[in-house]
Amino acid sequence: MTTPPPPGLLPAGLPARVERLVLQDEVVRISEPGPQVLDPATGQYVPGADVVRYEGPGLHRASDGPGVVVRPEGLPYVTAGDGRYLLLTPLSAPVAVEGNRVTIVESRDAAAVGRRFRVLDPGETGAMSVVRTTWMQVE
Repeated sequence: MTTPPPPGLLPAGLPARVERLVLQDEVVRISEPGPQVLDPATGQYVPGADVVRYEGPGLHRASDGPGVVVRPEGLPYVTAGDGRYLLLTPLSAPVAVEGNRVTIVESRDAAAVGRRFRVLDPGETGAMSVVRTTWMQVE
């Protein structure tokens, strides 16, 4: 009989095995808005090209239906009709932060390729994590 690992520690190699099993079907890109640049034609500052923070294995999946918000009057309404999604990335990927964009670059599901999402909260981390989860919404 073997001694179980101390609380909070995962067996060696488990995250890598889970990544190989779960994160094999998609390539995702996490980017953030680039710095403003001057448009010489108009003399105005415009958003620069996005800065890619991560591109590699990942997986997205729907997590709930459309969000429901209760207005002060007490009447529920659906916000923009966009459902919530979860992004799964390896623990080695940078933590996505609010305002980052996620683009599905490659997927077994051809309809998913090119879809863009907005990160709602920083990627979740923890002692027992085997992949990082990040909440997002359709952009």
